Amino acid sequence: MSSTVLVTGGLGYIGSHTVVALIEAGHRPVIVDDLSNSSIAVLDAIASLTGTRPTFCQLDVADRGALTAVFDDENIDSVIHFAGLKAVGESVEHPLRYYVTNYGATLSLLSEMMAQGVHDLVFSSSATVYGVTETVPIDEDAPLGAINPYGATKLGIEGMLEDVASTGGWRIALLRYFNPVGAHPSGAIGEDPAGIPNNLMPYLMQVAVGRREQLMVFGDDYDTPDGTGIRDYIHVMDLAEGHLAALDHLREGCRAFNLGTGAGASVLDVLAAASLAVGEAIPYVIAPRRAGDAACVYADVTRARSELDFSATRTLEEMCVDHWRWQSLHPYGFAGPDTVESL
Repeated sequence: MSSTVLVTGGLGYIGSHTVVALIEAGHRPVIVDDLSNSSIAVLDAIASLTGTRPTFCQLDVADRGALTAVFDDENIDSVIHFAGLKAVGESVEHPLRYYVTNYGATLSLLSEMMAQGVHDLVFSSSATVYGVTETVPIDEDAPLGAINPYGATKLGIEGMLEDVASTGGWRIALLRYFNPVGAHPSGAIGEDPAGIPNNLMPYLMQVAVGRREQLMVFGDDYDTPDGTGIRDYIHVMDLAEGHLAALDHLREGCRAFNLGTGAGASVLDVLAAASLAVGEAIPYVIAPRRAGDAACVYADVTRARSELDFSATRTLEEMCVDHWRWQSLHPYGFAGPDTVESL
């Protein structure tokens, strides 16, 4: 059934792909984004892809007054909440900024939702709430314990949402992502990280396009088939579809769901698939392990399959092909080389 969905952070990587999926499913997304880690060019790309230019409001979600105006004007039915800071390393360097920004935005949003009588929410959480574990696959009942400020804000917001839901009338889904990669198959939108990428796929694709010299593989002596770390990678389009499934299956209370493939790929597996997509070998060197990295992490996706009727379907090869299409069409993202290399 068609509805009006407020999407906070809707011009970001996962948010923009979810907006496209919402439009294609017949929903009316209303995007709010402060453009601190996104580009207004994404709005044009969404319009070109879908034939619909969604309503966009440039604002900080923590600005309650600005948020009130959006709710008053747009007749919001439900919310998908992406807005927030998300770099692990940066959160360690600037923890207070992460607590103020991520908690502040969520408190403002929840307060406005309550005032407006809007009680349906899908929250962008993360597998970082599980901390470091060697027990796989990880299900939603695994022990929680974030090991960095970014993860701590996700875990804290989950607790906040559980407390709010316990008062009754709320329907909240917590979506714990594993490793989102890939891009829209058109290559029109994709991951456009500011500065040096923190994650494997965008970094190796920037090596492939000539922006970085080589990939550093951290550790080749783990207890895995090829000695490199194993992670659960999910195509961003599958992830977007997972948000629609969560929105369609909201139920009373607050419920957590893992979004992944339920299988792992090693760093060298990803490197091989990416090299095949690019058409040539991507240079890399082996470096020492990083402190705190687990050997193998992948999701138990039984709950999402049974309760949301959702399963990721795209392969690692598709993830790499689509990510490379985006990167090759946008070597420096939306900003251009002069802006990007000055960051």
